[in-house]
Amino acid sequence: MLDAVRAAIRDVPDFPKPGIVFKDITPVLSDGPLFRQVIDALVQRWRGEHIAKVVGIESRGFCFAAPLAYALGAGLTIVRKPGKLPWRTIREAYALEYGEAVLELHEDAFQPGDRVLVVDDVLATGGTAEAVGRLLRRQHAQLISYSFLAELAFLGGAARLGAGNVHALLTY
Repeated sequence: MLDAVRAAIRDVPDFPKPGIVFKDITPVLSDGPLFRQVIDALVQRWRGEHIAKVVGIESRGFCFAAPLAYALGAGLTIVRKPGKLPWRTIREAYALEYGEAVLELHEDAFQPGDRVLVVDDVLATGGTAEAVGRLLRRQHAQLISYSFLAELAFLGGAARLGAGNVHALLTY
């Protein structure tokens, strides 16, 4: 299955800016049987971990977080760019290679001690996921791990997040 997933992910050169090779996961999403196998593999990894909430990071992380939360019987929480969530939020700024970005989370997203899994499509430098981890700590949630479809190991994101705290189905 992993070979099929790797074959389905396409490289898009110079997106979103020159010099970047973007890993496009949309072909995995559009292949029903393959997408099901990916979700099943994620469920198998996290079943039995007593996950209370799965956090999806905007926006491709939502595609994996929602079916994973459903299959685990966990709640789904989403982290979004500013101004996209309808309720009161807390925010976290983080550095990008070309500036700064901000993420928001509903202020009542977690109960203290909730066991939380953070999910996104691709782990690159880890800055976005690290910011989400800070949001969880501010709400006294227990971060169990970060989980990704793919990790771009050459960018060092797993080291930034704590290598033992990261799960990826594929590594580039």
